[in-house]
Amino acid sequence: MSERRRQVTHTKTFTARLMEEAAKSREAAERLAPGTERELLMKRADQAEKAAQMSDWLTKPNTAPPPPLSNLLKAVKPGVA
Repeated sequence: MSERRRQVTHTKTFTARLMEEAAKSREAAERLAPGTERELLMKRADQAEKAAQMSDWLTKPNTAPPPPLSNLLKAVKPGVA
């Protein structure tokens, strides 16, 4: 007999959860002295914020990409619309 997967019902949107994670990481980084661990937490916060922006962009139809992504898309696909 196979095991049943545990199902989780989220009360917040994916974007909201990402932004919460970013805020927690930033707060934890601010409590630390400058160093590797602080930089890793700041990087994690930045990644969560960018993921939230990307998620919003992907879920909303007919929207332009967020500014950080528009430059990336131009560099990857020059002349392709």
